[in-house]
Amino acid sequence: MQAGHEQYPLVALVGRPNVGKSSLFNRMVGARKAIVDPTPGVTRDRHYEKVTWNERTFILVDTGGLESDSTQPINRLIQEQTRQAVAEADLILLLLDGREGLLPDDYAVVDILRRSGKKVHFLVNKVDDPSQTARLLPPFYELGVESVLPLSAAHGLGINDLLDKITADLPPLEVVEQLPPETIKVACLGRPNVGKSSLVNRLLGEERMVVSDLPGTTRDSVDTILERGGKHYLLIDTAGIRRKGKVREPVEKFSVLRALSALERCDLALILIDAEEGITEQDTKVIGYGLERGRACLVLVNKWDLVKSDRKLQKHIMEEVERAVHFAGFAPVHQVSALTGHGVPKLFPLIDRVYAQFSREFPTPRLNRLLEEAVTAHPPPMQQGKRLKFFYITQVATRPPTLVIFVNNPKAVPASYLRYLGNRFREELGLDQIQPRLLLRQRKREPRTRPPAREKA
Repeated sequence: MQAGHEQYPLVALVGRPNVGKSSLFNRMVGARKAIVDPTPGVTRDRHYEKVTWNERTFILVDTGGLESDSTQPINRLIQEQTRQAVAEADLILLLLDGREGLLPDDYAVVDILRRSGKKVHFLVNKVDDPSQTARLLPPFYELGVESVLPLSAAHGLGINDLLDKITADLPPLEVVEQLPPETIKVACLGRPNVGKSSLVNRLLGEERMVVSDLPGTTRDSVDTILERGGKHYLLIDTAGIRRKGKVREPVEKFSVLRALSALERCDLALILIDAEEGITEQDTKVIGYGLERGRACLVLVNKWDLVKSDRKLQKHIMEEVERAVHFAGFAPVHQVSALTGHGVPKLFPLIDRVYAQFSREFPTPRLNRLLEEAVTAHPPPMQQGKRLKFFYITQVATRPPTLVIFVNNPKAVPASYLRYLGNRFREELGLDQIQPRLLLRQRKREPRTRPPAREKA
């Protein structure tokens, strides 16, 4: 038996608007990035990220990105978001503004946190110089807290200390359950009411999930193991992912985050689209989330039974989908009906084929030969009068096949040239249904050694 899938702790960043939550989020996320990993055509406006520090991993949530309803009084909105953060998160970070000092909203939030019993770190931002600590921090002890941590998100001061404290207070890593060897983990993602639970029920052949016409029925991820043809599949049904402007109910806001965090646990994402409504911008963002996480993606156009009698409409829908997901043209698109079972029998063979490509390994000599051929056929552009040099390539991981290319200047490689290399490798390696991950690294130069001095006769 292999180890079960991991459920990463959720760390929520809360506080009044304009105290620097997004800046701190970006600073904490950036602290652990070391490899250039450009992903063309993918959304960058997310408000959650996986962070690894001191060999511990957690999901960091910027709740400032969830403040979507400008019609509500700000105090009510802050308290609403804080209550839900307390309910869902394993650890809370309350960010306060060292320059503005304490405001009534801060007292209200602290009162909610104090009653929760959850572990809270109280952070005072905008302390841009250690000499300001003695002047700016004392007023915050009026909140009745034992300690506050000064930091500057803008200048990076105190960030390492904060990450040390977070990882020390994280709950033990939760292994949800033991999985059979080589279990294929499949997550169903998509907007609410697109038919995710119905599809999982159809795949299972029994009513394991609650199916309802009410959007948002599935509040959290629900996992079910299925054995079929000697293979094991972990099916993860998730809450729907709505556009930010439609995420108003506080519990639904964090359901979005729980759904997205399911991408951390799956190998393959089934992204459902409503055939009747057609593809939306939010659907393409969900696909972008999957690609950003390096997951294999299948685009399923569900409720195909509703358009089965209209060939012209069918053609229009498929052309619309192809145009919208041009940045993920390798992802298979398949028509299904969870209600009638149309297209469902072909789904598992398709999952198996995609997963086989997702798990491929390639010998290093073959990869280097392909790299040499690609660079010879289409040399990289000159950068400031100097030629980019691609030295060698090696595979460092599977699921997805992850290839590291060593070059003399990773930051100078244009995104267009990296796309060219990715397409060449996909074509030559037979990866027509997934996107291999290409990473760029600087080749370390070996220090020159002087020849030994001759001995005098």
